[in-house]
Amino acid sequence: MPKNIKKQIRKHKNFAYTQRDFESLREELVRHARHHYGDKIIDFSDASLAGLFTDMAAYVGDSLTFYLDHQYNELFLETAIETENLQRLIRQSGLKIRGPSPSVVDVNITLRIPSKTISGQSIPDTVLCPTIKNGSVFSSVTGINFTLLDDIDFSETNSAGELIGDYVIGNVDSSGVINDFLVTRVAPCSSDEIHTETFSIGTNLVPFRKIQLSKSNVTEVITVKDSSLDPYYEVDSLTQDIVYRRFDNSRADDLEAVPQRLELIPAPKRFTVTRNASTGKSTLRFGSGDEEKFDEDIIPDPSLHALTLYGDRKTFSKVSIDPNDFLGSNTLGVAPRNTTLTITYRHGGGLKHNTSAGSITSVKTLITNFGSGVPTANVTDIRASISITNPVAALGGENEPTLEELRTAAILGKNSQSRVVSREDLIARVYNMPTNFGRVFRVSVRDNPSNPLAAQLHIISRNKEGKLVLSSDTLKENLVVFLSKFRLISDAIDVLDAKIVNIGVEYAITTDRTYNSEIVVQAVNNNLKQYFKIENFQIDQPIILGEIENLILNTAGVMGILSLNFTNNVDTIDGRVYSSEIFSTSRQIDRGILFPPRGGIIEIRYPNDDIVGRVS
Repeated sequence: MPKNIKKQIRKHKNFAYTQRDFESLREELVRHARHHYGDKIIDFSDASLAGLFTDMAAYVGDSLTFYLDHQYNELFLETAIETENLQRLIRQSGLKIRGPSPSVVDVNITLRIPSKTISGQSIPDTVLCPTIKNGSVFSSVTGINFTLLDDIDFSETNSAGELIGDYVIGNVDSSGVINDFLVTRVAPCSSDEIHTETFSIGTNLVPFRKIQLSKSNVTEVITVKDSSLDPYYEVDSLTQDIVYRRFDNSRADDLEAVPQRLELIPAPKRFTVTRNASTGKSTLRFGSGDEEKFDEDIIPDPSLHALTLYGDRKTFSKVSIDPNDFLGSNTLGVAPRNTTLTITYRHGGGLKHNTSAGSITSVKTLITNFGSGVPTANVTDIRASISITNPVAALGGENEPTLEELRTAAILGKNSQSRVVSREDLIARVYNMPTNFGRVFRVSVRDNPSNPLAAQLHIISRNKEGKLVLSSDTLKENLVVFLSKFRLISDAIDVLDAKIVNIGVEYAITTDRTYNSEIVVQAVNNNLKQYFKIENFQIDQPIILGEIENLILNTAGVMGILSLNFTNNVDTIDGRVYSSEIFSTSRQIDRGILFPPRGGIIEIRYPNDDIVGRVS
């Protein structure tokens, strides 16, 4: 019987897949339709039915192409633009999303302590010396509160039995007998506030339970305890089952050299902290295990999850293992259940928390601990005698980093593997220091010319007005301790202050006669202010004179530039305080580029006064 080959032979159709926009998609659809359906459809104009169908198909294709490209870009840290996706990618890179950092400062606490006489010599009576507890709050004249971070024991002595605190003679009676001494101790303080919340947890077991804290901009979770006073420990990931704990050194032979010791302790109850950059709120995430079930295996026993066959069943289909069966172990920590969690944490920070020297003068909350034998009258007098001052400015406070700044830091640090090898690793670790230790504004890394195995780390901070200031010693010490666990054993890092170079800009221009010359100068000044905003500059970043000239010439009304000069502002000018760094602007210009000194950063400190323009 003959075969009907017409049913077996199909017309070959060519499809193109390179078109991605509406016009090219519509053009390809029309070409395809004319080629394959030209005998049935003739009119493909915009007003025709065929034109309507091709427009709709091209529109759908254009939309799908757009969303396909968008979703593909959202997979990568460099191209993601949606806030939630960007935050997820930043966390995956190992970088924590942090909020504003508080300022840190060492304050001098002075108490008037009655004297006692030993071998004819008057000294402060250590029996009457109190311990000022951490959590005491001191206030600045600008209304910023600073919380004491450590207990300060005024009776503490060194190995020779001498008071650690400095003391001077206080009141002396008419016969020359010393009545009391003014004892001063240096105490570390931070500008973030302490808050405590309680959460009631039901009887249901909820794996990986999440709890959101009410306060924004949490800088540190101090303690998390349940109803049995068992602590939960913060970890970087729930797979981390041990933590470090610091405690006072009780060994007398090296107490002065090593005041505190570290020990490793197990952390079966643990949690992680994540922060949402959009809301500023922090969320605690706990483990998945049930503490009521005894589980001593480090890895769950797979044999407990094997399939059991009953009866005379001889055959069975492919069996999929449920991963949730393995989450009931305590490998990832235990979940809180049938208890009440008490969470104490610190929150707050920002540039406005940087206060000037001598501004912290009042006591808002004073928590003291006296010996049991101290009379009540002495307790009252000593507490009333307290005085507070900060000899140095409180620094380290910084505003919340933007998502773009976090993106840059994450790109630098995503391959660092929790160690410092390259310059990018070191910079990423500096910016990733916990905010309760303060934050530097800018950082730069250079080779040490005298030591090939060392790097010079230049840092700089900002005060509450947003102007550059040298970083405090406390911030540097915190930075050294923080970096010590990431650097290689053969490397050394020298933390140095960046040089602040304060400059001024003077220029002369010619303007179009149809423009008001004062308005033109004001517009040029505003453009220069935006260009010289300190947020746009890094340490060791030069100034390209061509960019300044283009900025001036592109201002409406400017016809030409007659002169453009840079000046070095030093010390005090008309009541304005500048850096003491002397800098020759004329000698540092090379081929149209103004270079800062080694480890220096250029700043126009007072733009309204340091940018001067005139019309000739």
